Amino acid sequence: MGELTDKIKGNVNEMVGKAKQAMAGDPADPQRTHADDKLDAEGKAQEMKGKGEQFIGKVKGALGDDI
Repeated sequence: MGELTDKIKGNVNEMVGKAKQAMAGDPADPQRTHADDKLDAEGKAQEMKGKGEQFIGKVKGALGDDI
């Protein structure tokens, strides 16, 4: 069951990360603030975390939950 849990957590983190990036707006916008830059960075980090969790889930699926 660890495989499915990791994949779900990964999907959720990836979606939340993408939403944070969308809320931060366009990086080329001159009206963009430091808070927007910070939110964008947090979103990118969370998206990468989600991709990592999905990868771990795929590895667990390939090798079994015995790892």
